[in-house]
Amino acid sequence: MSTQEPGPVYGSNAGGTQQEQGPRVGTVVWGLVVVALAALIVISKLGLVVLNANYVLIGLMIGAGAALIVGGLISARSRNSTAKDAEQDSANGNLPGQ
Repeated sequence: MSTQEPGPVYGSNAGGTQQEQGPRVGTVVWGLVVVALAALIVISKLGLVVLNANYVLIGLMIGAGAALIVGGLISARSRNSTAKDAEQDSANGNLPGQ
């Protein structure tokens, strides 16, 4: 027998209730950066547009940085509102998930 208590379940909060897990903001943003870079390379190779690599990389990094900041703020805001809702439910005597 083990005297250790099991750790928290992945994706659960302190109350042990399951939270909805979606894709991480960073994964989505970097996936979009890779797709945009691939599309720009294809367009460049077709000869439709002549691209300056430095400007393309600067633009992609600015866009990715802005998307990461905005996505992080939105994620933090929704996480805070979920935590506040859970606190209000527990203060009212409601069980989690009801």
